[in-house]
Amino acid sequence: MTHASNSPFVPNAKTRVLHRSCVATPPRAVRGEGIYIFDENGKSYLDACGGAAVSCLGHSDADVRAAMHAQIDQIAYAHSGFFSSDAMEELADDLIAHAPDGMDKVYFVSGGSEATEAALKMARQYYLEIGQPERKYVIARRQSYHGNTLGALSVGGNMWRRQQFEPLLITATHIAPVYQYRDQRDGETDAEYGLRVANELETAILELGVQNVAAFVAEPVVGATSGAVAPVPGYFKRVREICDQYGVLLILDEVMCGMGRTGTLHAIEQEGISGDIQTIAKGLGAGYQPIGAVLVSKKINDAIANGSGFFQHGHTYQGHATACAAALATQRAIRERDLLTNVVRQGENLADGLRAKLGQHPFVGDIRGRGLFRGVELVANRETKDPFDPNMNINAKIKKAAFARGLMAYPMGGTIDGVRGDHVLFAPAFIVTEDDVAKIVDLFAAALDDVFAAEGLA
Repeated sequence: MTHASNSPFVPNAKTRVLHRSCVATPPRAVRGEGIYIFDENGKSYLDACGGAAVSCLGHSDADVRAAMHAQIDQIAYAHSGFFSSDAMEELADDLIAHAPDGMDKVYFVSGGSEATEAALKMARQYYLEIGQPERKYVIARRQSYHGNTLGALSVGGNMWRRQQFEPLLITATHIAPVYQYRDQRDGETDAEYGLRVANELETAILELGVQNVAAFVAEPVVGATSGAVAPVPGYFKRVREICDQYGVLLILDEVMCGMGRTGTLHAIEQEGISGDIQTIAKGLGAGYQPIGAVLVSKKINDAIANGSGFFQHGHTYQGHATACAAALATQRAIRERDLLTNVVRQGENLADGLRAKLGQHPFVGDIRGRGLFRGVELVANRETKDPFDPNMNINAKIKKAAFARGLMAYPMGGTIDGVRGDHVLFAPAFIVTEDDVAKIVDLFAAALDDVFAAEGLA
């Protein structure tokens, strides 16, 4: 700290914003049009990741903008401790009408991390309401990410994100993820592999004590930390069975993979089950306003309603009227324009294009995902699956090279264990065309060439 404060060079001296990086100030976005963002110099960037799988309608949707204007003309904000609003009530009705089986209520927040915090508190309160106060432990999976607030970070299993904050975190237990590319054994069928890793949940519950476990938290399709890793068939059905057997709540985190991203409105629909609590955000409002939500099953709601009658939690901006209006317009647009059909079609085009262009690339190990949620894992050796040395910062270099070519992609490091491994996540808007997809593939392939040539590996 002393060294930094006495340094004659201050990299971020030209801005009063504490940006994510103090080393460089990002360009200023001044305009959005469809799937493109334009900076102050007029350069265009093809947004192939939706920022962080957020901008599912692109950056200039007329219907969403009109809905926001109309809401602001009526009332922009009223604190939920005093009022509800038409926008909030209508959005809740809409979400429950299209929710997984068993969902009954919606608790609105401002984003994904808030949603996770609310879900964890809701799980704890549920057990207090039904007279099981000893249930306090949460189980999640390694290499998971559920948000950056302290509670959400505690249940997340990404070591890089957790490490420096460990003294502040609550205790959580982490079991194996579904990571077929690296962890499925030779000769093991998909079903056998799924049962093996799912049964780790049962083992963890028994070790912690059945009477002590409150919830299991999982992303149906893992996003940022591993790059669009989908479960094998049967995995979540077994997880559901285990949770039911031991009275453990299943919390599904669909903040990134939900709201149409994988080709169905909810990713868990493809697994044939539903959770007890489900978090959503990102694609809920398409980025036009900050919004997230917790879908609450009837079981949870009834326990609180028939018990204390009060969920002991709250956020200043929950149920924000303008945010709810934007989200409602977003969800209606997805349905009325049949955009999920395009998600499936263009998702397959994207996967096919990546495989055709990069399937035999010497440094591409795996191409995976569902819908418009696709990941590419980079490796130093295709045969052994050995990752690149983390000190090479391959993922950061790919991001920089792609950005220089006008492509926004979402690379991350630490794919394997929080330290080793590199991947790139793609999550373009649901409005992408076949031509857009082809351009994404070409620009990404060129960015890879740029990086590996610079590293002397081409």
